Amino acid sequence: MDCYTANWNPLGDSAFYRKYELYSMDWDLKEELRDCLVAAAPYGGPIALLRNPWRKEKAASVRPVLDIYSASGMPLASLLWKSGPVVSLGWSAEEELLCVQEDGAVLVYGLHGDFRRHFSMGNEVLQNRVLDARVFHTEFGSGVAILTGAHRFTLSANVGDLKLRRMPEVPGLQSAPSCWTVLCQDRVAHILLAVGPDLYLLDHAACSAVTLPGLAPGVSSFLQMAVSFTYRHLALFTDTGYIWMGTASLKEKLCEFNCNIRAAPKQMVWCSRPRSKERAVVVAWERRLMVVGDASESIQFVLDEDSYLVPELDGVRIFSRSTHEFLHEVPAASEEIFKIASMAPGALLLEAQKEYEAASFGKCFLDRFPPDSFVHMCQDLRVLNAVRDYHIGIPLTYSQYKQLTIQVLLDRLVLRRLYPLAIQICEYLRLPEVQGVSRILAHWACYKVQQKDVSDEDVARAINQKLGDTPGVSYSDIAARAYGCGRTELAIKLLEYEPRSGEQVPLLLKMKRSKLALSKAIESGDTDLVFTVLLHLKNELNRGDFFMTLRNQPMALSLYRQFCKHQELETLKDLYNQDDNHQELGSFHIRASYAAEERIEGRVAALQTAADAFYKAKNEFAAKATEDQMRLLRLQRRLEDELGGQFLDLSLHDTVTTLILGGHNKRAEQLARDFRIPDKRLWWLKLTALADLEDWEELEKFSKSKKSPIGYLPFVEICIKQHNKYEAKKYASRVGPEQKVKALLLVGDVAQAADVAIEHRNEAELSLVLSHCTGATDGATADKIQRARAQAQKK
Repeated sequence: MDCYTANWNPLGDSAFYRKYELYSMDWDLKEELRDCLVAAAPYGGPIALLRNPWRKEKAASVRPVLDIYSASGMPLASLLWKSGPVVSLGWSAEEELLCVQEDGAVLVYGLHGDFRRHFSMGNEVLQNRVLDARVFHTEFGSGVAILTGAHRFTLSANVGDLKLRRMPEVPGLQSAPSCWTVLCQDRVAHILLAVGPDLYLLDHAACSAVTLPGLAPGVSSFLQMAVSFTYRHLALFTDTGYIWMGTASLKEKLCEFNCNIRAAPKQMVWCSRPRSKERAVVVAWERRLMVVGDASESIQFVLDEDSYLVPELDGVRIFSRSTHEFLHEVPAASEEIFKIASMAPGALLLEAQKEYEAASFGKCFLDRFPPDSFVHMCQDLRVLNAVRDYHIGIPLTYSQYKQLTIQVLLDRLVLRRLYPLAIQICEYLRLPEVQGVSRILAHWACYKVQQKDVSDEDVARAINQKLGDTPGVSYSDIAARAYGCGRTELAIKLLEYEPRSGEQVPLLLKMKRSKLALSKAIESGDTDLVFTVLLHLKNELNRGDFFMTLRNQPMALSLYRQFCKHQELETLKDLYNQDDNHQELGSFHIRASYAAEERIEGRVAALQTAADAFYKAKNEFAAKATEDQMRLLRLQRRLEDELGGQFLDLSLHDTVTTLILGGHNKRAEQLARDFRIPDKRLWWLKLTALADLEDWEELEKFSKSKKSPIGYLPFVEICIKQHNKYEAKKYASRVGPEQKVKALLLVGDVAQAADVAIEHRNEAELSLVLSHCTGATDGATADKIQRARAQAQKK
């Protein structure tokens, strides 16, 4: 087993550390790493190098070059830097490169060197310039902290939602701090800085002096600081050669180590493993690498080339011109398997030299062994091996993979445009289509529309052939990307494949294809969508063009008319005028006469306009009715002036009734003649009004004025309704034979009603009378009806 442990290095008695090669770097570096600004993303992320960053010994005419590589050294992008001097580089959690310039501007680039956006760190930073900067990561996102020439700090904890915080001033600070870092405590970002032998902690409200517990005496300056990957621990390198390690809260000391080197290190980072009790710090000088922890001895490595340290969740990546290595603590399980003379079950199993086959074979002999964990582990290992390939260049460990999650890993493959591999992983892990293959195909399509050397037809056809009706894919999102790339026609072609009109229409409006958007909205049958387009068109087109567009779309015109009826009456009138729709125009003026006009003259004028429109529409009935209404309004105004009371806005019938109730019978009759109210209707109106007044004498006179055109049964009914049976009996005798029985029953004369029904020999009338007979009082009448029925049956 010696070959497995040959590169294990003990740190004290309880831990081993191992450094092994990830890649043999094949990048073509023109300069040493020391002459470049360097930024490497965690989780096996990319490396950015900004060559020739405005060094004084270089010619001013030589522009720097920004290169981006994968972790294996494969080139991803290279661009000539044309902006201002850069102070610091850093990667965001989304693998976007943040370039902090001397003037406080932060330029954001994608993985392939595509410019994304920029933002400023504020006017104060612009005026005082940037001395130093840090890109850091929190649970809220990626942040930027700035040290200005005025020795003040400004930071934003999340560049995705930029909110600048100007940190408090350090009292008496006349020069730049010897070292500083960002701490994240209680979900708040703090600045820890060293000024000589003093430490200060800056939060959003105050500057506090802090003291390290258990720090060795004699310290006159702090030369380097390092916060752990999880922001839980802190290390400081002093000018006495001591390294103090403790909690990031600065309340507890873990250990202190004397490295016997007083020169300031180039880099210092933490090297720890999740859930491990061991804590170690890796310190790098020009040609020496040292691992120190809670032990009297350290682990030392010789560096043959300029190297750069990248802290990771469970170790440290170390890359140079020729190699890329990973330094980490050996897990306890590996120690049990590989250490000399181990009798652990894993060590015994290793003797078979066929670990995978032995594990697969051995699990069959275990009772109640769930195979899921074994299967999932094998799948994870295959995924990790696939992405670690030199051409992919994402050297993730298992712990990093689990922390990152498969979804984020797929996103990073998509960012690298490794679509086939991402799809293969999705299919291998059997991820749901919406989370896996569909999402990746959508990203591929968004990239495809950026290929401007291919025609719009070919791109649209290729995307549709590849995507088809794949669930979870939005053609409108792809079309939006095409439009953003300046390919409007391609966007329109892609929208033809979008089945949801609600997604098509907003983008068409954004592309100023409003008429096409209107057609799509009408096809969808969604009235809300049509209204949205109509309001957009109304604001976009002049009035004439807007109306002409509506004339070609009957459904849209109808909906817009409905809208105008409630919101824009004048626009509705203009629509009717343009279409020569005199019928609707007349109706509009009638509504306007009641809704908008209060003066009688204005209402009459509006009705006259309506009548003229009805004549033009050849609707003589509506025109005559409108003219009659005008006459009625004038008459009602005259009645109000002469008689007082309220007549205006009453209907013709209500006007007649009001006159009768007021005792103006002659005026009522004259009004009936003027407006040709039929006699039957007039008799009904007068009968009802006199009964409501209970003017029985006038009612009797009215009934005798001439033969009633409505008969006399209504007189009986109206008297009974007013609970006056006495008056009702006066009219019962005058009721015609066909309604006689009903009238007698209404006044309660059952016996006479029976005689009339027997005389008429009408079975229906006999049944009606019989239904009104009660056993106590009308027994004889009922018997009489029964005998009449019997005699009729014999005949």
